[in-house]
Amino acid sequence: MARKQRTPRWLEAARRRGPGVPEGARTDWLTRALGRAGVLPRAEAEQAIREGRVEVDGRVETDLFAPVRPESRVRLDGVERELTARVWALMFHKPAGPVVHGSDPEGVGTVFERLRAVLPPELAGFEWYAVGRLDRDTTGLLLFSNDEQLVRHATAPETHLPKRYVARVEGAPTEEVLGRLRMGLELEDGPTRLAGAALREPDVVVLTLTEGRHHQVKRMLEAVGHPVLTLHREAVGQVVLDVPEGAFRPLTDEEVSEGLGFSGAGWD
Repeated sequence: MARKQRTPRWLEAARRRGPGVPEGARTDWLTRALGRAGVLPRAEAEQAIREGRVEVDGRVETDLFAPVRPESRVRLDGVERELTARVWALMFHKPAGPVVHGSDPEGVGTVFERLRAVLPPELAGFEWYAVGRLDRDTTGLLLFSNDEQLVRHATAPETHLPKRYVARVEGAPTEEVLGRLRMGLELEDGPTRLAGAALREPDVVVLTLTEGRHHQVKRMLEAVGHPVLTLHREAVGQVVLDVPEGAFRPLTDEEVSEGLGFSGAGWD
């Protein structure tokens, strides 16, 4: 169970500014606006709209893509709700098993279901976007936000945000192997960037990457003859995982602005 957190200063500032949040002054579509503002997550918002439970400016709205603005008067089940987008960013400790997708055909579950299971009521109504992906069997730090601008920043290749992984591998990599990892390897989809590589134990490699290709850590270590047995992500930028498996907490002002290098509107 996550400990109770104070409201971050950047969120208090965003609330004081009102709609001065990324893209908040633009016309949005109803279903997404409800999720971004924490009224209802998207799937529940779609159901409520179809059932005629949502009014926009005095009339029942059944169009999922009806245009709305932050100043639109929206009622859900007769109760007026604000559309001001409150900005959040969370860290979550992903366990092995769930996928970073909207559904899991294998029935193990998704990270979104795991996250929602531990969220307090005041955060349950938001539509959460995963910041990047982790494989089903990979554990560790996974970031979430209700702000698409932050997601784009943290996942854009040109941001070069470092991500630190800890891999237990077959065999015992030598310093020569670590040097090859640091200098970059030629993979089937092109050469890798310079990387950080060090040993934490004889068979545990700490690999720091500034790119995020599909299965990149596993492919790099496979290429140097040390297949991955287990993989864990412990840091993104300067944000270091510090909650137990399956738990979450909001990021602080400094973690967003300095740790992730993000200074979008509402985060200053």
